[in-house]
Amino acid sequence: MKFLYYFLSTIIVGIIFYVGLNHQTRFHEIANTTYNLMPLLIYTTVFPIVIGMLFRVPKLIMEMVAKQKWTFNWKKVVAIGVPSLYLACIPLLGMVFGLNVWLAKQVLHLGDPILPTTAGIVFGYILLDSLHD
Repeated sequence: MKFLYYFLSTIIVGIIFYVGLNHQTRFHEIANTTYNLMPLLIYTTVFPIVIGMLFRVPKLIMEMVAKQKWTFNWKKVVAIGVPSLYLACIPLLGMVFGLNVWLAKQVLHLGDPILPTTAGIVFGYILLDSLHD
């Protein structure tokens, strides 16, 4: 039963990931035609966070069914979540506040979105993982 649950959860996350990447492609096309990067930057910041949350949802549902005691692990959010949220938001912060944002120059000059994307996934996962202790 758990295998089927995990398998179906993986299929659902995969479908959402595929649809999300299609939307990202559309945002790239819009940015290329209108020269307005803000919608693309907002989407590329929020989408990895949502994916990270989706990775944690199957276990969260199992915990809800098991009726575990709910707490919020603020130490985990402060120690891991806040720095990962900052790293995930660097492209957006760099666009809004310029390259004076700490680490923005280094990340944006690389042109590789792997650091902000990974940090966004980590933040989304940590956010839901902190709901129990």
